[in-house]
Amino acid sequence: MKHAFVFPGQGSQFSGMGKNLYENNSTAKELFEQANNVLGFKISDIMFAGTDEELKQTKVTQPAVFLHSVIAFKTLNNAKPDMVAGHSLGEFSALVANNVLSFEDALKLVSIRAAAMQKACEQNPSTMAAVLALADDKVEEICATIQAETNEVVVAANYNCPGQLVISGSLKGIEIACERMKAAGAKRALVLPVGGAFHSPLMASAKEELAAAIQSTTFNNPSCAVYQNVVAKAVTDATIIKENLIAQLTGAVRWTQSVEAMLADGAKHFTEVGPGKVLQGLVQKINKETVVDGVS
Repeated sequence: MKHAFVFPGQGSQFSGMGKNLYENNSTAKELFEQANNVLGFKISDIMFAGTDEELKQTKVTQPAVFLHSVIAFKTLNNAKPDMVAGHSLGEFSALVANNVLSFEDALKLVSIRAAAMQKACEQNPSTMAAVLALADDKVEEICATIQAETNEVVVAANYNCPGQLVISGSLKGIEIACERMKAAGAKRALVLPVGGAFHSPLMASAKEELAAAIQSTTFNNPSCAVYQNVVAKAVTDATIIKENLIAQLTGAVRWTQSVEAMLADGAKHFTEVGPGKVLQGLVQKINKETVVDGVS
C-alpha cells in the first residue's frame, strides 16, 4: 500500500497554528527560531497569537502555512513517503519532504514568492471565483469565449475536485464569467476573498521574479516522486521540477488530476501534513475508497 503525503496551500492558516509543535518538540522549536532569523521578523509570534488580519498579510500567510507543514513533517518519526504533492504553495513543502530543497532555501523562495505575488496583485487588481457543479470542459469553454470576445483575462486556475473549479482573472472578466457560469447551470459562482488572480497570466511579473530566485537555488534529485501541479504526473528530475515550479505561478493547479495520477500509481493512503483538513476532503471527493488522515 503506497503512502502519499500531501501539503496544503494558502487559506488554511489560523491563529495558534504550530504552537503545539513549538511547545512540545525541541526540533520544531529550533526550526521556528531559524525561520524567524531567515525572515527577519518573528513570524512564530504572529502564527501563535496573531489576529486573522495579521495572518492574512501575504508576507505572513505563505511562510506560515509552509512552516507549519514542513515542521510538522520533520517531527514525524521516520516518515518515508512513497510520493508527495502540494496544493499551490504546498508544492514547496512537498519538495522539502522529498529532499529536493533544504528547509532554509525553500523558506527563502516562499518568502520571495509571497512578496512577488503581492506586488503583482497591486499592479493588476484582479480576483478569483469558485464555480460549483459545472463540468470542467464547460467552465474552460466559457472562459475561452469571454477572453476571445472581451480581451479580459479569465482562466481555469484550480481543479480542486470534481464539481469544484476555481477561475482566476481580471475583475471584469470574473464578473462576466460568474454570470455566465450561473446561466450555464453552475450551482454557485462565488467571488473569493483573495488579493489577486493567482495561477493566471496576471501573475507573469511575479513568475519572472520567482524564476530568477529558483534558477539560483540548488535543487537535489528527489527521494520520491513529486506530482506537480502544472503537469499532474510523477516527476523525479530536479531540472524539470524547477521548470514546473516556475510555470506554476501562471499555470493551473491540477489537483484533481494529480490525485488521480497518484491513485493510478498505487497510492492507497493519503496523509495531509499541515494546518487544516482541506486536502483530506478533496481527496475523498476524488475517490471515496481512499484512506485519509492528517498530521498538524
